[in-house]
Amino acid sequence: MKPLALVTCVSALALFGCNEQATETTVQKDDQKAAAPTAQQAKAFLEKANEELGKSLEDYARASWIAATYINDDSQYLEAKAAAEFSLLSVKLAKEAASYDKVELDESSRRQLDALKLTLSFPAPNDPAQAKRLAEIGSKMQGMYGKGKYCNDERCYNLGEMSAVFANSRDPELLKELWAGWREVSPPMRPLYQEQVSIANKGAQDLGFDNLSVLWRSNYDMDPDAFAADADAQWEKVKPLYDSLQCHVRTKLNEHYGDDVVPADGKIPAHLLGNMWAQTWGNVYELVKPEGVEQSYDLTELIEKSGMSEMDMVKTGEAFFSSLGFEELPETFWERSQFTKPRDRDVVCHASAWDVDNVDDLRIKMCIQKNGEDFQTIHHELGHNYYQRAYNKQPILFRGSANDGFHEALGDVVSLSITPSYLVQIGLLDKEPPASEDLGFLMQQALDKIAFLPFGLLVDKWRWQVFNGDLKPSDYNKGWWELREKYQGITPPVARSEADFDPGAKYHVPGNTPYTRYFLAFIQQFQFHRALCEKAGYQGPLHRCSVYNNKDVGNSLQAMMEMGSSRPWQDAMEAITGQRELDASAIIDYFAPLKVWLDEQNKGRQCGW
Repeated sequence: MKPLALVTCVSALALFGCNEQATETTVQKDDQKAAAPTAQQAKAFLEKANEELGKSLEDYARASWIAATYINDDSQYLEAKAAAEFSLLSVKLAKEAASYDKVELDESSRRQLDALKLTLSFPAPNDPAQAKRLAEIGSKMQGMYGKGKYCNDERCYNLGEMSAVFANSRDPELLKELWAGWREVSPPMRPLYQEQVSIANKGAQDLGFDNLSVLWRSNYDMDPDAFAADADAQWEKVKPLYDSLQCHVRTKLNEHYGDDVVPADGKIPAHLLGNMWAQTWGNVYELVKPEGVEQSYDLTELIEKSGMSEMDMVKTGEAFFSSLGFEELPETFWERSQFTKPRDRDVVCHASAWDVDNVDDLRIKMCIQKNGEDFQTIHHELGHNYYQRAYNKQPILFRGSANDGFHEALGDVVSLSITPSYLVQIGLLDKEPPASEDLGFLMQQALDKIAFLPFGLLVDKWRWQVFNGDLKPSDYNKGWWELREKYQGITPPVARSEADFDPGAKYHVPGNTPYTRYFLAFIQQFQFHRALCEKAGYQGPLHRCSVYNNKDVGNSLQAMMEMGSSRPWQDAMEAITGQRELDASAIIDYFAPLKVWLDEQNKGRQCGW
């Protein structure tokens, strides 16, 4: 997995997870049965490991940056080479870390040793040839994705252009064509992905895990099965709200398109929800919004009216963090980031935040469009950069978020503060709209936040099944659509078969980026938001709160972020919220007025699927 070119937008070091439960490994002994290793030797090993990993990560990061911003055979070769070197080093260090399993150590040293075993999402076996092959496959699939496009008789579309059509078009036939067209990019990935999983599963087993599924779920300071069960439990809390939303959206789409396109009950065709993957539904707001509720402003129109450039949008995002008391971004951020799509080459436009030297070489990589969505995305990505900077004094092995969901949640909680009051304070809006508009605002938020939750859960559910062998390669696509239909209540607009590989049409699968972090983040962000608004002394509806310009909130965030992954995520959660567990109740609080309204609208409708 690429440590830096992640949509998660976390730094390379967010690869390093925390696991309190060390893998049981037999202490290695030489033929002369040398004395057992000592605590002093373990600490010397950790000092060396941090140094070597830091250097390797920076080399990998720089190669990955070039591969993402200059897509060609040479950049992919360099990235694959750096990836193989990092993978081999990580495997070597992880195996050596296991030799200290029975040494009595202080908590920090033990935690670093455990973290070494979870360095890679796709670990290679301790075999140079297989490590090289694993890196080649990963780089090749990312290149295939980055260069992907669909051409018909009239023109060719890249993914960004197709996404724009999905956001704005109400032509079901065009949307169906583009939906199927984009998915032509992924079938060639299928044999590569199968091979990649096979190699990486061997790597996971070499580290003492049964398979990649167990390795991925071991990264959360709790038993892997208990973690999966808790994720399911949080989903069950939110599912009634999602079910109500799905029922209302389906009904309104049926009214617009008719029975021949959208059934009056059952599942929603996946191409009609305003997004290539039907993961967020905000672009169909105009079709499903509450009647009689008009928004008095449109963020995209405000940005266009203000004359903001793409750089101005980023400067505005930086000013948000400055208002919380954070230091301004380094000058190199402005010199080295990719803000707009170059005209002369292929690049990966998917937004991401980078910490190239794991200290202060902070960057974002975007192809910014002057619209409300990218305005929010900028705030989100910068949240990652400030988090990366906050923990840069920790040992390399702790330079990551408390768990991988924290990084995403931190970015998103900032986006939750892009409320009308914030827009008034920065001069984009003259005055806050009346409370009568809140229902429309909550609907817009739900179409993005609540609609996303089942997708955020199922992507890794699919991969866990692939990794542990429950889902055979012959059923990859069948298993994918069973989960999408079960959790989202959507259906493909055209027939699918095992000749297809629809999971590969989502960046995070060929990009080897774990996805549960986004599900966690969409829950944690509301926990954070509720707690920070309380700290700011805000009184009023949770959805109207912005923490902009509050130094106490900034201090609270800084204290949590500085911890990195040096403590269990439960400690970090407690530091910012006073709670030690995941709690979806904040989502229910935030959207309570909308749930009441949805249930009223759905009376007499056949909900469910």
